[in-house]
Amino acid sequence: MRTKTFKQSTSQINALFQYRDTWFWYGLVLLLLLLWPWVAPAYMVNIGTMMLISVIGAVGLNLVTGTAGLISIGHAGFLAIGAYTSAILFTDHHWPLFPTILASGLISACISLLVGIPSLRLKGLYLAITTLAFSIITTTMILETTELTGGSAGKQVTRPELFGISLESNSAVYYLSLLISVLTILGALNLMRSRIGRAWGAIRDYDIAASLMGIHVRGYKLLAFTVSAFITGVSGSLLALHLRYLNIDSFTLITSVEALTMIIVGGLGSVRGAVLGAIIITLLPEISSRLFALMGGNMQSLSSANFPELKGVIYALIIMLFLRFEPDGMTSRWDHIKRFWSDWPYSRKPK
Repeated sequence: MRTKTFKQSTSQINALFQYRDTWFWYGLVLLLLLLWPWVAPAYMVNIGTMMLISVIGAVGLNLVTGTAGLISIGHAGFLAIGAYTSAILFTDHHWPLFPTILASGLISACISLLVGIPSLRLKGLYLAITTLAFSIITTTMILETTELTGGSAGKQVTRPELFGISLESNSAVYYLSLLISVLTILGALNLMRSRIGRAWGAIRDYDIAASLMGIHVRGYKLLAFTVSAFITGVSGSLLALHLRYLNIDSFTLITSVEALTMIIVGGLGSVRGAVLGAIIITLLPEISSRLFALMGGNMQSLSSANFPELKGVIYALIIMLFLRFEPDGMTSRWDHIKRFWSDWPYSRKPK
């Protein structure tokens, strides 16, 4: 019987995956993702691209909120910074692809210091309000800088070329998002099992005890903000490429709530949970619209006319239900199911 509780060496403790067959299953998933644009219609390819972009953003938010325990509702602000930075560099200055994506992440990371440094002494609700204020300030600045960002009229995004290959097709953006999402997931997994990830976990559990153990709490908190903002800025850059037209309505408070819902549904502090939550929440509008269409009549007209408000209600209900009945997210439930069948029939409770 396989078990995760007994390890014979340090390499087993620090292994990226506990079992060798895990590599096979993840490789199979990657193969299916590579084949997706060849077998799926264009509409589903666009949904797949949006799903991959959401995965990158959710992993970034999970590092600061799930792993380090710092509640951030400013996700939409960093996403907007990365998206508009890419739009300006692509459209106005004709920068190449990868330097622009890197610049979007770096600018988001640098601006995160404006939030991180004053917020080092804040916790819980006060930190959440501070990050929310930052997001509001960011959207206001975008609206006011009309010559640079287009203001309320929005900003057109010109897709560049990569090694002479045009990115005009949606499949090209899909594969680019897939590449960066895989690199982000691997980077986050390695980061969480490193000294930095363990320090973030200690700060999340009890920051005073972490400080007594010699962990530089302020430094690691600031690092969590910058790493999360960098990843979110990269996600925003890919979002700009995918949408091809940016409007401030894409970066409202509901965007931050949506990202927070992803990591709560999947499981706080888990990269796998962030990926799973991003997939579920990205597909949720499509599933709910189809359900309302099946109901027909007033329900269909109500959902189509008030869908943004309806999304907010759905996200609020999901957060409340998961915090009440499944606070550890779907990854924890999946682990319970696997453990039950792995130990069966000894896992059955005695009568």
